[in-house]
Formats: sequence, C-alpha cells, structure tokens
Amino acid sequence: MTNENKSVQSMVLGDVEVIRIVEWHEPFLPTSGMFPGVAAGVWKDNEDWLAPDHWEPDGDVAVLALQSWVLRSAGRTVLVDTGAGNGRERPGMGPFHQSRSDFLGLLAGAGVRPQDVDVVVNTHLHVDHVGWNTVDADGQWVPAFPNAHYLIPAADDFHYGPDNAYGNGAQEVDRLIYEDSIAPVHRAGQGVLWDGLHRIDEHLTLESAPGHTPGSSVLRLASGSDRAVFVGDLLHSPVQILHPCCNSSACLAPEQAVASRRRILGRAADERELLVPAHFGGAGALEVRRDSGRFALGPWATAGRKKSASASE
Repeated sequence: MTNENKSVQSMVLGDVEVIRIVEWHEPFLPTSGMFPGVAAGVWKDNEDWLAPDHWEPDGDVAVLALQSWVLRSAGRTVLVDTGAGNGRERPGMGPFHQSRSDFLGLLAGAGVRPQDVDVVVNTHLHVDHVGWNTVDADGQWVPAFPNAHYLIPAADDFHYGPDNAYGNGAQEVDRLIYEDSIAPVHRAGQGVLWDGLHRIDEHLTLESAPGHTPGSSVLRLASGSDRAVFVGDLLHSPVQILHPCCNSSACLAPEQAVASRRRILGRAADERELLVPAHFGGAGALEVRRDSGRFALGPWATAGRKKSASASE
C-alpha cells in the first residue's frame, strides 16, 4: 500500500480502489489477557517479525491498529467499519471512553466527504466498529453519513439491541453503544439488516462468519483476477494465523469463532485472497499460505520488502 500520509494509504484491486484509514496504532492489552490461549513462547519465537507492528516485547503487550477501509466500487463509495467515535460514554473500556480522533478529517484527506458515502458496512457491532456511525448534532446522535445505507448484521442487531436486552445485559456499555451508534441509524430509516449472504455490487459480497459475535461477518472482494477478504475481528493478531485455534478474549462463542476462522483462512489460502483484518498494524493486509496442513503468513501488502513467517500449530 502506498501513500505519503501513513494514516491514509491506498491500493487498487481489479476495478476497486481500496483506501486504508488509520486512526491510531499503538500498544493495547497484555497478550496474556487478550490471547489467553497463545503460549508466551509463541510471541518470543516470532519476535523478529511481530515487533514492533504487532507486539511490544518489553511489556509483552499486543499492538493493534484502529482503522477503517474505504472501497470505491461500481461507482459507489463503501465504508467498512467506523471506529470508536468521539465523545462516547464507554466506562471501563479504556481508550474508547470519551475518545477523540480526527476520523472525518482523515476521510476528507482521502477525498471522502460524509455525503459521498453510499454504503456503511458494520462487520459486527462492537464498540470500535460502529462509533462513527453517528455524530452529535445539538445534543442528538444522528447518522454521520446522511446518504448511506448502513448494512448491519441482523444477528448482532438482535443480540445487542433491546429485543435481546442489549447483549443479555452482560455489560451496561452494550446498551450505550447501541443507543448512540445503532438506534439513531434505524430511526433515520438508514439501517438495513441482513443475514447469511448479502451482495453489495458485482465486486463486493457480505458473508456471515459468526463466533466473535453472533453476527460477525466478512466482506469478500472479487474483481478481475484480484481477490480480498475483509475479515473484521476474525483475527486480532497474525499469531492467530499460525494458531487459528486461539481466540481473543472478546470472542463470545469460542468454538464457533475457531470454526469460522479456519474456514475463512482456508479459503483465503486456496483462492489467494488478500487477508484484510480490522486491527493489523504494519502493512495491514497479507496473503495466507498452506504449509503441511497448517497456515503460514505469505507476502504482506506493501510496496517494500516482503516479509514472511513459518507456521507452527
């Protein structure tokens, strides 16, 4: 991916322009808390390529990016995930509580005004994927993208919405997230619920991949000979490619999450889809390979040197 501004990078896949919008890239949580199933030695054994983009060795902390993707496809502008938003009440959620960023300014730097966005894709309804769905207008939350349809997984809308009492009442913040970032979209008549498969245009298709949340999804891109899959939170770190049986601590249905991860990784390897996770730092996207029945990291999507790692399972 190339661009002088490290927060706004772009590439072209077939007839689709892909623009990466990076709000921040920094240490997030200790690896033991975020990936409890990953042995401590895995990080050290792969330090040469995990650090500094994906791991901070000194504190043993996972390094994540908060980012979104803009796709210019078939004459429309599609925004994939919308970060954490500004000025939100997110008690107990660290950097997401009353966070501030220049997300709309970064979009403007990429030539995207709010009124230009035709489709917003929320891969799932966690705090860091829906925040810029809305903005504060005189004390009321309203859709940030006035001309867009918001594609929302129906299973997540049910689970995190009032019908299922805001995530079964597991944490109060789920109600806050729904009320300021999802409900206003529905009130404006801009929300579109979907399940299973949903075709956006001739290049882009949404597909359910549950486990991380009930409605977690991936977005597949196929244009010409190019293929990519935007996998949301199916993975949070490249170590999960080497060890797909290991979930993040935020996965609600662990066994289902593992099954979805293996399925999507397998197809990405077999069909040479560029893997585009929501939170990978560095180049942000890479190819996946099969290696003796396991998965390995292929080339990263960068104009510079290609890096790779060996698999261990």
